[in-house]
Amino acid sequence: MEKDIVKNYVRYLKLQRNMSGNTLDAYQRDLRKLLDYLKAEEKDIREVTLEDLEHFSAGLHDIGIHARSQCRILSGVRSFFRFLQLDGYRDDDPSELLESPQIGDHLPEVLSPEEVDQLEAGIDLSKWEGQRNKAIIEVLFSCGLRVSELVNLKLSNLYLQEEFVRVVGKGSKERLVPISQKAIKELRYWFEDRNLMTIKPGEEDYVFLNRRGGHLTRTMILIMIKQQAEMAGIQKTISPHTLRHSFATALLEGGADLRIIQALLGHESIGTTEIYTHIDTSTLRREILEHHPRNIKK
Repeated sequence: MEKDIVKNYVRYLKLQRNMSGNTLDAYQRDLRKLLDYLKAEEKDIREVTLEDLEHFSAGLHDIGIHARSQCRILSGVRSFFRFLQLDGYRDDDPSELLESPQIGDHLPEVLSPEEVDQLEAGIDLSKWEGQRNKAIIEVLFSCGLRVSELVNLKLSNLYLQEEFVRVVGKGSKERLVPISQKAIKELRYWFEDRNLMTIKPGEEDYVFLNRRGGHLTRTMILIMIKQQAEMAGIQKTISPHTLRHSFATALLEGGADLRIIQALLGHESIGTTEIYTHIDTSTLRREILEHHPRNIKK
């Protein structure tokens, strides 16, 4: 019975919630933690109580899972029990009052435009993948793409004459994002190398390819950026996500409206954008001193 319920839940996530493969995998991994716990406790998922879920939550803390990861797991638990109620497996939702651990706003590392230039300057353009990697970094920083959006970026999604990129984001939702002249220039240089490649059948429309002519994976991009940061002498711990965050932060510091940043990032909630972006305390202090009526010198 449990296998059928889980199977139906996965189908629900895929068809009703329109989740991507990566998100679907994450939800299933997190759900497996709950199911393993319930199996050890000899609890049927149709009879689970709030107290059972609180014990499960406490157990996540006890085994050293980070608070942010706990929140993600418990979010998946709530989704699962909402489905059980929605599909008639249960009359109630025991997760409704389940609390998540408190976490402070985590501000990821951010790169300044000068540090992005430093990152790109460290690339060895004499290597086959050099110009490709430079174009990848510039597109990530100029467009604020998720790494999953970058690896799935298609030639048919590029409108370089109009200076726009069509991005297919979470839940297959599309958005148009402006692309900078610099990113377009780096892409055109990459296309010169790409045109000389033997491309695998079915992969012809992908913008970024590996040396075997297939599209890149998220892991390949992560490894490349970490290696380039090390070669460029950048001490910060960075990832593809850092460039997305740097894109948002640069816009915010430049005076862009938060709603515009939300649309460009493809966030459903403005709350996500507020957490995602930040201004350092020196900038905040300067803004207050310059613009607050109590501080303006007459």
